[in-house]
Amino acid sequence: MWLCTLLPVLFGCLSGSAFSAPRAWLLPSQRPRFDRPGDVIVGGSFSIFYLSNGNLSEFTAPPSELVASGVSNWGYRVAQSFVFAIEEINRSAYLLPNVTLGFSIRNSGDSVHGALHETMSFLTRQVEPIPNYTCQHGSPQAALVGDTRSSLSVSMARLLGLYKFPQVSYAASLPSLSDKIQFPSFLRTVTSDLTSCLAVTQLIIHFQWSWVIILAYDDDFGQQASSLATQELSTARVCIEYTLHVPSHESLEKIEEIVQKMQKSTARVVLVFLSSSNFELILYGLLDVPVSGQVWVSKDILHMVLTITIPGISKVLYSTFGLLYHSSRAIGFPEFLANLRPSQTPEDMFIKKFWEFTFDCTWPHQSSTVTEDVQLCSGNESLKSKQYPFAEVSKIDAAYTAVYSIAHALQDMITHGHQDGKVTDSQDFQSWQLLQALRKVHFKTPDGNEIIFDANGDLVTKFDILQGQKTPEGVFHLVHVGMIDPQVSLGNKMKFHLMEDIHVSCLNAEMTLVPTSVCSESCLPGFSQVPRLGAPHCCFDCSPCPEGQFADQRDMKSCLLCPKEQYSSHTRDHCLPRTEIFLAFEEPLGFMLALVALFLAGLAVLVLGVFLKHRDSPVVRANNRSLSYLLLLSLCLCALCALLFLGRPSVLTCLLRQTTFAVVFTVAVSSVLAKTLTVVLAFRVTRPGDRIRVCLSPGASTSVVLIASFMQVVLCGVWLATSPPFPDRDMVSEPQHIVIQCQEGSGTIFFCVLGYLGLLAVGTFSVAFLARGLPDVFNETKFLTFSMLLFCSVWTAFLPLYHSARGKSTVAVEIFSILASTAGLLGGIFIPKCYIILLKPERNTAAWLRQGHQAQQDRPCEMLQRRCVWSGEAMRGRLLSELQGSPTGAWGL
Repeated sequence: MWLCTLLPVLFGCLSGSAFSAPRAWLLPSQRPRFDRPGDVIVGGSFSIFYLSNGNLSEFTAPPSELVASGVSNWGYRVAQSFVFAIEEINRSAYLLPNVTLGFSIRNSGDSVHGALHETMSFLTRQVEPIPNYTCQHGSPQAALVGDTRSSLSVSMARLLGLYKFPQVSYAASLPSLSDKIQFPSFLRTVTSDLTSCLAVTQLIIHFQWSWVIILAYDDDFGQQASSLATQELSTARVCIEYTLHVPSHESLEKIEEIVQKMQKSTARVVLVFLSSSNFELILYGLLDVPVSGQVWVSKDILHMVLTITIPGISKVLYSTFGLLYHSSRAIGFPEFLANLRPSQTPEDMFIKKFWEFTFDCTWPHQSSTVTEDVQLCSGNESLKSKQYPFAEVSKIDAAYTAVYSIAHALQDMITHGHQDGKVTDSQDFQSWQLLQALRKVHFKTPDGNEIIFDANGDLVTKFDILQGQKTPEGVFHLVHVGMIDPQVSLGNKMKFHLMEDIHVSCLNAEMTLVPTSVCSESCLPGFSQVPRLGAPHCCFDCSPCPEGQFADQRDMKSCLLCPKEQYSSHTRDHCLPRTEIFLAFEEPLGFMLALVALFLAGLAVLVLGVFLKHRDSPVVRANNRSLSYLLLLSLCLCALCALLFLGRPSVLTCLLRQTTFAVVFTVAVSSVLAKTLTVVLAFRVTRPGDRIRVCLSPGASTSVVLIASFMQVVLCGVWLATSPPFPDRDMVSEPQHIVIQCQEGSGTIFFCVLGYLGLLAVGTFSVAFLARGLPDVFNETKFLTFSMLLFCSVWTAFLPLYHSARGKSTVAVEIFSILASTAGLLGGIFIPKCYIILLKPERNTAAWLRQGHQAQQDRPCEMLQRRCVWSGEAMRGRLLSELQGSPTGAWGL
C-alpha cells in the first residue's frame, strides 16, 4: 500500500528541497548569464535553470528553443557564494590589491550539452562558439569554476585539459578525475569519492561494526563506491550481509524488494551510497514495515538532512552518521544573501526567475492581467526566511574556497613570477602559468582554514563527523561529534578524534553507547570463536576453552596453552601457578597410613615376642618355628616399607621404594610357600627312610626362601643397574598441581619384578588351596590358604585401581595394598595361634594334641584317598615322641 501513496508525497518533498514546482518558460535567443567586468575574469558554471529540449541529445542541429523546466534553489545560492567571494577579494587590501576580479557566470542547465556549450562560449568569448577561434578581446581569463555534478565536470575537464586551462570544481567527486593524464588541468575543492569512501569505512571500523548492509546506486559511482567499501571492510574483517543496488530508474518493485530484505536483515548499520531521491524512497518504504532501529552511515550529509526532516523517521532510525569535509566557511554570506535585491544587480539575468520561483510571485510587467490569485513580486522580499538546508552549505563553501584558491594562485604568480624569475603581468599571462601556481597554492582563508591541493589536484582536508541526534522532543538534529584526518594515518587506519557527547538515540530513550552491529555476539575471555559452517567469518559460536588453555581477550580465534608450570583458571581467562603436591606425612591421609603401618609393624613385633616367649610350646614348634620367626620379621618390614612411599620423593627413596617392597614381600610369600610345602610333604611320607623325608628338614625350608628371594634380588639388581627409578614431576595427572612422584625407570623390569612376585603368590596360594583339607590339629593349612587368598585378592584389585588412579592417589593405592596384604598374612596365620597361646593355653599341650589326633586318626586316609600304612597307635606314638623333643616335631602332624 505504501507504494501507491509514495510518489505524491515524495514529489512534494522534492519540490520543496531540490527544485521548485515545474513552471516552464522560453529563454531568449541569447542564453542568460551574469557578467561583471574586471582586470582578470573568472568564469563560473552553475546549474541554475534546468533546461529541457527534445533535440538536445541528437546533436544534429542547434536547438531552436531552450525550455527552462525549473530553477535550482541551491544552484543559484552557490553562484551567489561565487559572487560573494569575488566581491570580498576585491575589497581586500592584502589579496590582489591592484587587481580587480571580474566574473562571468554561466548556466549549464544540469546537462552535459549545456556545460560544454557554456564552457566553449566562455573560452571563445562567443555566443555561438567556434572552437579554436576568438573574435573578441578583453581582460584575460584566469580559470573556470564548476560544475555541479561529476558527469558535467568530466566533459568540461576533457575540453579544458586540451588548452591547459585551469578548472576548479566545487562538487565533482568522481575518483577518476584525479588522473592527471586524462585531466591535467582539473582541481577541486571537494574530496574525491575514493577518500570519502575510505573515511566512511574507517568510521565503521572505528566503531567496530562488523556486520553491515551496503546500499549503493546502480551506476558507475555506486558500483565503484560499493566495491571499494567492500574491499576495505573485508580487509578489516568486516562482513557484508547484503549489498543492495538501487536502480537508477524509480522501480517501485525493486525498492519494495530491497525494503523486504532490510526487514529480514540482522545488521543494524547501513552504509549508503545513494542519490537523495532513491534514498528517500527507501526511507519511506521502511516507515510502513516493522524494522528494528538502524544506524545509517553516509559519506556526505545530504542524506542526513533527509532523515531528520522526514516525519516519523525515528521509528526506524537509531541515528545517522555523515561526513563533511573541512572547507572554508563563507562568513557573512547568509547576511549577503538576505540583503540581495534584484534592483542591485540589473546585469544578473537569473535573479528575476529565481525570485519568481522562490517567492511564488510574478513581476508586474510580465502579467498582462492582474487578479487576486496572482502575487506580484516587489523585489523587496528577503531570502532570510528562505534559507536552504544545512546540507548545501558544503557546496556553497566549496565554491567560495575555489574562488579564493584562484585568487591566491594569481597573487603567487604575479608576485613570484615564472621559473625564469621574471615578474608576470596580470594583464598578460598564459593559462598554463596560472595552472602551475594553482597546483602549488597554499594559503589560509579568512576563517583560518588551511587550503592545499595534493599532486592529483584534490583538496587536502579533514572530515567532520556529524551525527543526527534526537532531542527530548523526538526531533533529529545534526551535531558535530568528531573529526577524521585522512592525511595522518596510524598503520592503515585514519586518525580519529571523537568528542565525548557522541551517542545515539533509541526510539524513546537515550543511549550513551554506540549500538553494536555484529552477526554474533562477542566471545568473552575464556571462550574462543568457532566458525559456523557456510557462514561468513563474522558469524561464529563461542566455545569455552578446554582444561589447560586460556583466552585472556575477547573474540580470540583460538585458546592459548598455559605454560607447563601453570594451569588455567576456572573462568579460563588466565593461568595460575601450579603447586607441587605429594603424599606427605602431614596431611590426614598420609598420617593415617603412617599410623596403620607403624601399628602393623608393632603388631608383628609383638607377635614375634609372644612366639619367642612360648617358643617350646606345641603351637610355636608346629611347622618350623624358624620360618615363623622369619615370616614375622618380613611382615614387620613389609609394613615399614610403606613409609618409604610417604613424603617428598628423593633419589634415595625412589631407589628403595619398589625394590624394598619387592624383596621383603618375596621373603614373606616364600616363607608361606615353605610352610605350606612342609605340611604337604609331611603327609607324603609313607614309610621310614623315604627320600621325601629329606625335604622335611629345616634346611630344606630355608633353601626355598633363599632361592625365591635371591631370584627377586637379582631382578632388582638388574633394575637398579640399568634403569633405576628417579624423582619426576607429573604435569598431566592433575591440571592444577605438579605431582612429585617416582618414575619407575624401566617399565619392563618393573613389571618383571611385580610379575615374579605375583607368580610366586599364585603358586603359594595354589599349593595351600590343595592342602587345605589335610588333617592338622591347629588348622594351619586352612589359615595359610585363607591368608594367601586375602593376599591375592588385594593385589588383584590393586592392578585396575593403580592404573585408574592419578597423582598422589596412585601412591595411596599402593600403600593401602601393601598394608592390606600385610595385615592379611599377619592376621590369617598368626592371630589364631596367638589366640590359643594367650587365651586357650589348655590347647597348647601334648595331652590335648593326643586327644585331637585320636579322634582324627582315620580321616587323613579317607580324604587323601590313599592307603594308610601306619596304624593309629603307631601315628600317635610318633607324634608324642616328636612333641617330646624329636627333630621331626617341626612337621606339625
